[in-house]
Amino acid sequence: MHSKQSELGGLGSNLGSKGNPGSELEQSGSFLVGGISTLPLVLHPTLDTTCPPTAPFNHRIVSAKPNHIRNFYTINWQEILGGGRFGQVHKCVENSSGLTLAAKVIKARNQKEKDVVKNEIQVMNNLDHANLIQLYAAYESRNDIILVLEYMDGGELFDRIIDENYTLMELDAVVFIRQIFESINHLSSIVLLQISARKHSLYKQREKLRVNFGTPEFLAPEIVNCDFVSFNTDMWSLGIITYMLLSGLCPFLGDDDSETLNNILGCQWNFEEQEFVDTSEEAKDFISRLLVVNKSWRMGASEALRHPWLSDSALHHQNSRIKKKNLLEAAPPLPHP
Repeated sequence: MHSKQSELGGLGSNLGSKGNPGSELEQSGSFLVGGISTLPLVLHPTLDTTCPPTAPFNHRIVSAKPNHIRNFYTINWQEILGGGRFGQVHKCVENSSGLTLAAKVIKARNQKEKDVVKNEIQVMNNLDHANLIQLYAAYESRNDIILVLEYMDGGELFDRIIDENYTLMELDAVVFIRQIFESINHLSSIVLLQISARKHSLYKQREKLRVNFGTPEFLAPEIVNCDFVSFNTDMWSLGIITYMLLSGLCPFLGDDDSETLNNILGCQWNFEEQEFVDTSEEAKDFISRLLVVNKSWRMGASEALRHPWLSDSALHHQNSRIKKKNLLEAAPPLPHP
């Protein structure tokens, strides 16, 4: 049921890094600054609690303009940063300022499809947060809408997981997951504020929302069953992401989509793989509180941020020392001068 993730590209394009992980810190001797050593050795294993870099522009309120984007931006159509069923993302440069950005080209051939994209624009207009990608501009043509976004130069997170030359420490996973949960917590607060400002019927309408799309291996059981979704539906997906960051394995991935969906409904998973030998008990408890079939029993975003695995600095120091010891034991002996 577990699989090494060469198939991770589906979600990887959504997880570009906005900052360096916590344990890629300044290193001495022949080691690189902010890079990867030839030995899996971290000399300063402390948690990086600094915020990721902010966007190179102030938060904007954007609407789709009926102009040709080529009049204002130079798009590198050969360089594809990411893509999916609905379109592709390309690197671009604003002609007037020289600012490097990303152009997300979304296919929208009818008014219904365009309304969906414009709703996405309205959502992004409310997302002024350092952990969330920022919207710069939008342009509408006959067959598509192009969103001009903050450019992420950190690469795809899951590419690092499957890279045998990259050592992802547990503290790195803590940094990434905490940033994601801070973002989800912010999104939840925005939605609740909007709901409270409207009629009570809108709250009931939200509670009855169903979703029938997504990357199969990340889908929650209620989506597979076409049941109602809620804020806690995202918690399941974040449990999957955490599991994968710590192991490079997907707990429910099958040989095809049908088997994957059946595995999700069966909810049979464990920490028996070799990749979890050095994983802390707190990390395992964190995942166990997210991968719960009944969404009402799952840990929420604010509760997750209070969980010791994300919040206990003493635990972070303890885990980093254990990891450092294990890595030192695994490292080959240095040659004598």
